[in-house]
Amino acid sequence: MPYSMLQITSIGMLCGAWCAQAYGQAIFTCVDSKGRRLTADRPIAECMDREQRELNPSGTIKRKVGPSLTAQERVAVEEGARKAAEEKSRADDEKRRDRALISRYPNRAAHDKERAAALRVADDVSATAARRVAELAQQRKTLDGEFEFYKADPSKAPPRLKREMEDNQRMQGEQKRFIADQAGEKQRVNKRFDEELKRLKQLWGTS
Repeated sequence: MPYSMLQITSIGMLCGAWCAQAYGQAIFTCVDSKGRRLTADRPIAECMDREQRELNPSGTIKRKVGPSLTAQERVAVEEGARKAAEEKSRADDEKRRDRALISRYPNRAAHDKERAAALRVADDVSATAARRVAELAQQRKTLDGEFEFYKADPSKAPPRLKREMEDNQRMQGEQKRFIADQAGEKQRVNKRFDEELKRLKQLWGTS
């Protein structure tokens, strides 16, 4: 008696299952793009774009094998995984920074004390530079007094005097720039402590 296509397909699947059971092989089955149900002892090439099922020798489902990804899809998946890993790393780093911050500054008083100490360092450095500027200014007065003798003809001033006047002017400029740098450093210190304080208030649970 002739068999229908459905019967033939069912017989093929049963034979595949029996053979696989006899030889301990895997059974893969799927429906391809043309609607055909295919069975093989390995992943089926015609169904790489769709789900396949791996069956136990008894015919029950052992696992489902997802469709193989295209090159573009793999790139998208890898990019998503990379971004997720970066985000996790960023979150972990932020947690570590928060723990270190709250450990270093358990309260507002501790944070204010360290801010004041950092600003005091900049003030001390500026004060030292200001004293040096005053010394150089006094030295310049002495040099200017000596140079009075050569105002009528500056070309007759000794090279030593010219060199000392140039050095004095250069050093005064350096010290003034140094003082200006310390003013900028105080701004950076305050900005850093302000940013830390904003985060610490959240960690302390205060406003």
